[in-house]
Amino acid sequence: LAIDQGTTSSRAIAFSPDGTPLASAQQEFQQLYPQEGWVEHDPEAIWQTTLEVSRQVVAECRQREVRLACVGITNQRETTVVWDRKTGQPIYNAIVWQDRRTAADCRALVKAGQEAEVQNRTGLLLDPYFSATKIAWILDNVDGARARAEAGELAFGTIDSFLIYRLTGGRVHATDATNASRTNLFNIHDNRWDPFLCELFRVPPALLPEVRDSADDYGVAAKEILGEALPIYGVAGDQQAAAVGQCCFEPGSIKSTYGTGCFVMLNTGARAVPSTKRLLTTVAYRLNGDLTYALEGSIFVAGATMQWLRDELKVIDDAQESHAIAANLSDNAGVYLVPAFTGLGAPHWDPDARGAILGLTRGVGRDHVIRAALESVCYQTHDLLRAMADDGAVPATLKVDGGMVANDWLLEFLAGILELRVARPRVLETTALGAASLAGLKAGLFDGLESLAQGWQLDRHFEPAMPAAQRGTWVAGWDAAVARCLSKPND
Repeated sequence: LAIDQGTTSSRAIAFSPDGTPLASAQQEFQQLYPQEGWVEHDPEAIWQTTLEVSRQVVAECRQREVRLACVGITNQRETTVVWDRKTGQPIYNAIVWQDRRTAADCRALVKAGQEAEVQNRTGLLLDPYFSATKIAWILDNVDGARARAEAGELAFGTIDSFLIYRLTGGRVHATDATNASRTNLFNIHDNRWDPFLCELFRVPPALLPEVRDSADDYGVAAKEILGEALPIYGVAGDQQAAAVGQCCFEPGSIKSTYGTGCFVMLNTGARAVPSTKRLLTTVAYRLNGDLTYALEGSIFVAGATMQWLRDELKVIDDAQESHAIAANLSDNAGVYLVPAFTGLGAPHWDPDARGAILGLTRGVGRDHVIRAALESVCYQTHDLLRAMADDGAVPATLKVDGGMVANDWLLEFLAGILELRVARPRVLETTALGAASLAGLKAGLFDGLESLAQGWQLDRHFEPAMPAAQRGTWVAGWDAAVARCLSKPND
């Protein structure tokens, strides 16, 4: 059983050992925007939707006489919850990874000359994206929270930790190394919480969960909670889980996941490769105590752009409409949509950038804006791969996954803009599959990573077919559009 707790929905999928989905359920939950740049979730909504979809899949498996062996959990990363250790009740809403409220705190630390040291220890930058400043904000803004945290009465967790705590009835407070590596508190070289960073970000160490392997024992999900007692054997942040699901086990292998955001991850093996282009050095997975590293580029808004077109602008009823609309246009008519709704991620890292639709003329209509929204995902991916190339990484094939990659037009355009072969797997839900695979490793269902890799199946390759002159013109138009949206010039 894979529990995939994402930014906009909670999902559960049961997989057979060969990767075939057997049963699934999904529920969306409300996004909360209390102020400009703030994004929150109700932790109880996360818990209830997770519980309901998991129970639904467990019940369906029982009805079909499918025996579940174990649970794997994957989650939206960086999203921060602080709760009471005795009651399990959160003391504040979950502050979501997209939230920008601590941008001023991060700027102050940069001004104080701390970014290089933080990057050296964590592989990350000083940005409100990561958990540490979110934790400090909660402790500083909830009455009595800081004193309670220092007394050991409170617990911090990313969403995986919160779910583990609830599923085990409060018996286990733990996370895995991939999620720990996204907090700005974990030293990715020493493989532990870093006392210097805890002091810098004013986070009491008593708050922090135990860090375990990505395939490890996280206790038992209680029968009275799920309807069946199941060991929790796998945990990984969503992008690392997707890399496992895509079998990116060799140095140089690379995947890009298109969900709410877009995340490109390149396996660098046992070496933590520092980036000169403001990409992130992060943990890909930890097995048997050994870390495997990755370079990552993070785009904050991808599929969320289509959700915005549907829910706020109301120009589409369903994201699937966008495929035919984009294909019916010969070009974008010079229109670019820069979806900097919550700032821009890699390689710009500008939390104060804001979105825009540029190039509007009287001849531009709804369809051009929809196509520009799809194109923005491809252009942002191009920004990341251009930065990776500057860091010396030039892949031969990009593996893609996530809900958006069912769109053939999108992948044809992506291959053309990147001038790179794009590979779509047969199973698109690779994030959930990766969590299930990690749990299966611990349960002994697989001999090792090699046996997982043998199970990866290709659906289709997309080859680049865009003329070079056209590519150059369109990319230059995108670069000019992004420059108009930045709050500060690029380095």
